[in-house]
Amino acid sequence: MKLMLASTLTFLFLLGMTACGQAQTTQDTSAAGESAASSAPAESGAGETLSSEPAAESIMPASEGEKNSTTVNPGHFNFETATVTLNSGYEMPIMGLGTYSLSDEECYNSVTALLEAGGRLIDTAYMYHNEAAVGRAIRDSDVPREEIFVITKLYPSQFDDPEAAIQLALDTLDIGYIDMMLLHHPGAGDVEAYLAMEQAAADGKIHSIGLSNWYIEELEEFLPQVNITPALVQNEIHPYYQEPDVVPYVQKLGITVQGWYPFGGRGHTSELLGDDTISTIAENHGVTSAQVILRWNLQRGVVVIPGSSNPDHIRENLDLFGFELTDEEMTQIAVLNRDEKHDWY
Repeated sequence: MKLMLASTLTFLFLLGMTACGQAQTTQDTSAAGESAASSAPAESGAGETLSSEPAAESIMPASEGEKNSTTVNPGHFNFETATVTLNSGYEMPIMGLGTYSLSDEECYNSVTALLEAGGRLIDTAYMYHNEAAVGRAIRDSDVPREEIFVITKLYPSQFDDPEAAIQLALDTLDIGYIDMMLLHHPGAGDVEAYLAMEQAAADGKIHSIGLSNWYIEELEEFLPQVNITPALVQNEIHPYYQEPDVVPYVQKLGITVQGWYPFGGRGHTSELLGDDTISTIAENHGVTSAQVILRWNLQRGVVVIPGSSNPDHIRENLDLFGFELTDEEMTQIAVLNRDEKHDWY
């Protein structure tokens, strides 16, 4: 993807920043849907046509600092541009902002802060009740629309009339088109709703489509009933709930994985950021615990969308390229997995 000059300069500035600070002990609540630019795909479509064979892994070029065995790259990750090539042909940033639980004003200010800091990925949803604020912040910014990647979701209560729900999202956001639309979680009528998203993608209203809160069993049942492979599966993922089976399963299907609640979610953030293992790793690199967790995700090939209403934290959460976790550190974090899910989805 060809980034505009302004975004390139901002990104290079972020790359050059010195990862700094004492280990952070508090962070804003992570988003339950919690990036860089959307460009025209190499081939048109919202995703690959379903096949009985999983997509082969593809490794994109990495900078010298990224070339070691801790960087898992099955999702077409490109660490040089901080983007991932989706199976729909579009490019999506690998780090951004989740807006779950942000009020209208908080959401507007957070999106504005993200865009000013060089971030270009924004995640929202019908049930967050802040799509209008996301759209308003984008329209009020100086960033060209084509450089911004917006994800929103249809809630199961909307599945009975998905065409109207899709149009509502388009009207509420008011940004011309939607880069990615997901089904929020499984529910009655989800197949029909997904097929409606397929048609909206064919009509150019949506660029890519996917799923949120779908796991192996759900995917095995769902995928044979639809025509287009999801471009994204978005699930709860954090060091205490690592999905060691689900993540590689989804990636081997050629689907990009995105994690929400990267810091553990409400009521668990302080414990996770204060974890002795993570804090020690952060201290060794001169970064914060939050940055270690986000970097751990990236090195597993998982896109990150932490939620925050704090401009300093938003900038910090984009500054992930001044350090790299070693194989030993990745293993130390892997040991922390408790299969401890913090939300019901």
